[in-house]
Amino acid sequence: MLRFRPAIERIDGYVPGEQPQDTGWTKLNTNENPYPPSPRVVAAIEEAARGRMNVYPDPLGRKFCQAAASLFGLDPDWILPANGSDENLTIIVRSFADADDLVTFPYPSYILYETLADIQGARHERLLLNDDWSWDFDRIRSTVEQSRIVFVPNPNSPSGNSWSHDTIAQLVPPNGVLVLDEAYGDFPDEPHRAQILQRESGSRIIITRTLSKSYSLAGLRFGFAIAHPDVITGMRKVKDSYNCDTLALAAATAAIEDQDWMLANAAKIRTTRARLTSELRSLGFNAVDSDANFVWTTHPDRSHRELYEALKTRKILVRLMTFPGVLGGGTLDGLRITVGTDAETDRFLEALREIVA
Repeated sequence: MLRFRPAIERIDGYVPGEQPQDTGWTKLNTNENPYPPSPRVVAAIEEAARGRMNVYPDPLGRKFCQAAASLFGLDPDWILPANGSDENLTIIVRSFADADDLVTFPYPSYILYETLADIQGARHERLLLNDDWSWDFDRIRSTVEQSRIVFVPNPNSPSGNSWSHDTIAQLVPPNGVLVLDEAYGDFPDEPHRAQILQRESGSRIIITRTLSKSYSLAGLRFGFAIAHPDVITGMRKVKDSYNCDTLALAAATAAIEDQDWMLANAAKIRTTRARLTSELRSLGFNAVDSDANFVWTTHPDRSHRELYEALKTRKILVRLMTFPGVLGGGTLDGLRITVGTDAETDRFLEALREIVA
């Protein structure tokens, strides 16, 4: 019988959110942007499709790098395009973690970090967060100091809260890299532009960004890393030769150049997010103040699985998430609700009122 590497045999693999292929669903489970991408994106794809599709794309994605670098006030050699933000996370693990090196990350958080460490054969350890999603540095400091890679999503998922740069700077390992996963970095009330890289420890920090969320390009698969050029040069050795195709590079460049479109959509999401949070609390739910395009909510008396199933029967999808082994040894579960359009949010809230009543 054919056998995989022991590291692969041991793991279950990351399970993404449900993606129903039939119509009629209100999809609030995988944090897609409910608004369409910039019209410039469609025009760029059409133009690229009529161009030299028989020729390999620019392996360095230099036109995109120039556009992204301009946005962040950096030189283009600080940028590494990738086939989605998750590819950059994979490149980072392959670049920095040997077997038995330690990879750490907050918990509860994005569980893919654990899967990537498992695939690489690296050790991993969860940095348990307090009940209010804060850090206990006295408890985790020695683990951070032993880490080769520390992953920190900011804003965090599933909670949606952000940590300050002063807080995050304490998580840079002395002999490794801190990966600041900013998949939702355009949704805080006051977004930032990679200023943390200017700190003394900035040469050991890698920021990852995606165009799936704020730029409405989840179906395209494009992300990028921002780091010191020496770090980017090393990561280029690991990436696939042509990891971003011609259409994706054209679309991503057009999207990131149309900041007015992205910022307008992000502002609408922030407004709806505030209303969603308020309505959930009025229905007896606990809801974390979110800086992302989703809201994490729990109910003190109701089964989250039953709520999830009742919504699903109405063709409304939210994300039911369960995190065993949180601080204190218990299990945390709850619902992560993507911020949709106002109409989608109204439909969700109307159904939720019926269910909890």
